[in-house]
Amino acid sequence: MNDTMNVNMQLESLHLSYKGLEVSAITIIGFLSLLVIVSGLGKANLLTGASEVFFKRLRAWKYLLRGPSIIQDGFDRANGEAYEVLAPDSRYVFVSSEKHIKELDSAPDTVLSLQAASKQMLQPVYTMHGFNWFDRRGTEGVGFVRALRTLLTSNLPQILPDLSTIIRTRFEELHAEHPIVNGAKHTPVYPSIVKLVVLSNAVSFFGKELAKDEEFMVSALEYIEETLICAEIVRLVPKILVPIVGGLIARRLTSHGKIYETLIPIAEQRCLERDHAKLGRPVPKHADCIQWIMETAPRQKPWTPKRIVHELMAIWFGSVHALSTTITFAIQDLCLHPEYVAPLRDEAEKQYADFERTAEGLPLLDSFIKESARLTPVESMSTRRFATQPFAFADGTRVEVGDWACTPVRAIMQSEALYPSAQQFSGFRFVSPAYLEEAQVPAGPAQPSPSKLVEVGNAWHVWGTGRMACPGRYYAAAVMKVIVAQVVLHYDCALVDPDATRWFTWRSSMLPKKDTMVIFTPRRGRA
Repeated sequence: MNDTMNVNMQLESLHLSYKGLEVSAITIIGFLSLLVIVSGLGKANLLTGASEVFFKRLRAWKYLLRGPSIIQDGFDRANGEAYEVLAPDSRYVFVSSEKHIKELDSAPDTVLSLQAASKQMLQPVYTMHGFNWFDRRGTEGVGFVRALRTLLTSNLPQILPDLSTIIRTRFEELHAEHPIVNGAKHTPVYPSIVKLVVLSNAVSFFGKELAKDEEFMVSALEYIEETLICAEIVRLVPKILVPIVGGLIARRLTSHGKIYETLIPIAEQRCLERDHAKLGRPVPKHADCIQWIMETAPRQKPWTPKRIVHELMAIWFGSVHALSTTITFAIQDLCLHPEYVAPLRDEAEKQYADFERTAEGLPLLDSFIKESARLTPVESMSTRRFATQPFAFADGTRVEVGDWACTPVRAIMQSEALYPSAQQFSGFRFVSPAYLEEAQVPAGPAQPSPSKLVEVGNAWHVWGTGRMACPGRYYAAAVMKVIVAQVVLHYDCALVDPDATRWFTWRSSMLPKKDTMVIFTPRRGRA
């Protein structure tokens, strides 16, 4: 308990330091906005072009604060055709028709690159301890796909029982620490969920021992927000200043260094064991992501310890950020739609043990989380591809070098043409009518065909599309169910202020506000 309290004190201190970091980041970005707008005016003919350039650049910078609504407006006007959205650092070409999406998914990696888009988003050279990955996927092998899609997924039945206990215990500890206001404990839901996801991923990826390392866990949490803020600053500075600003940021922030320094000796030992195994010597067996990443790397050119750790850092960021946000919005939807709690609780009480053993099932909870993600998605943009060469769709729409091609995922998921009563929250819309009838659960607006959270299709781009859909989605969906189910089983919950704004937007993302409070009331005999 003392160790836990120590970690919590460090995390709270970290949260306070973030406020200063966020203010600094906003100040820098505001200054850069003015600088770029003014520099653009200087290039225009002051008599004929200044006004046009000013408003074009102003619209591009407005995207930073109004991205989801700008993407939605373009979708509404385009009527199924491709359309463009401008940002300060990019031109995005959005496509939503089945034909366009198929072309986008089929484009060669050497032309439209997911890797290059991720590289521009995250600026890993400065945020991931010098990780400078290739623009083309598979240049150094794609073993991580098998590690996440096959090995991690197949090990979920071994991971979930312990994870459920760890999450339930940790949630109780967090809940006990929160202040009582007007007779009830007020829990900042998003920061609490981030801590739970960080713990879940540490246990699942690295094992219980590393999850007990206080310094590592603090850095693992710090790393997520540092990466988001610092990558944005680097993306918005003039290119000539990127090495200078990026270098200063990399030296100023230390979380990525701590994670690297913690993981590198472990990876070095695993690589040594790998070499010993080739010589027929006995070596320990490990079942974690470090081992699976190493084992699925190219046999002809095995990855170095440094390369393994860099891959783990990239996977870590993606898993924590999206998972935390999706779970937070799902719990908020439990508060806003309490009529779903009883059937979800009944299902969990009857089926959760089977879910732990198989990582399958809980269709009502699966649908509820999917509906929450449909109406409050983390992202309004999916299937990102950065053009490393010019590309033209069959209808003549062009994507030039440096542009992005992508899909407007939020707009698609809220289209009346694809979702009946699209703006209405219908928590069980993805469940089969036969199951609802058997469970004696009232049906609301439903899809023509039932579907699962992990599925990929033309109307569901949360995981990307086609051949490059997220390989870790089965793990992600399982962790979502574990955390939300623990809340459903052991607590009644209510928003302190149901009418307050629960999120803010930045670029194409919807991010939960940290000060949204939820009252979690332990159920008698359950928590």
